[in-house]
Amino acid sequence: MSGKKVARKKPASARPTRARSGSELGTALRGIYDEAVSEQIPAEMLDLLGKLR
Repeated sequence: MSGKKVARKKPASARPTRARSGSELGTALRGIYDEAVSEQIPAEMLDLLGKLR
């Protein structure tokens, strides 16, 4: 080994396509959160929760 460090590029999928501002990121996260909160709880999960009582 020559002791040189080899710089490796991240795969294209791991690199961000562009930088986002804090407000854009916050808006995107809020949208994802609101979508997740509005989803119905699956019947199987309700059944399992009922068994805990």
